[in-house]
Amino acid sequence: MKTSNFKLLTILIAMTLFIGTFTSCSNDDESNVNITVNEGPSGDIGGDFTGKGGNGSRTITWTNNLTTADYNADITATASGIFQIVVADANGTVVLNRSLNGNTDPDSIDGVTSVGKPGKWTVTITLTSFKGDGSYSLSAGN
Repeated sequence: MKTSNFKLLTILIAMTLFIGTFTSCSNDDESNVNITVNEGPSGDIGGDFTGKGGNGSRTITWTNNLTTADYNADITATASGIFQIVVADANGTVVLNRSLNGNTDPDSIDGVTSVGKPGKWTVTITLTSFKGDGSYSLSAGN
């Protein structure tokens, strides 16, 4: 490659990177959501969630060797929006579909899922127009 072609290529790459840096989209608006997942010592899972008025979801694969699961979710501070938890068993059958609406009672849910097939379950946490924070947990049922 000639030196002049190399210089031209270098300049074009530098310009592309420069323009891309200043025209890229930003996630610094107030619609961010964050959903964490923590695994306990006995295979239990849980986490926290926060939102600034936006939408988001997270799906977790969880091994449940029993046919039910105990669940708990709590909104500790929220102004609006919806928290939803959907749990499906190893066959993909929904065994739990519950929601909490912001700024209304109740601000927590708990109980036992419907009976499902043991194995790899999926847990989907969805926040819709959610402002606030909270927590959730799941453990193998009895």
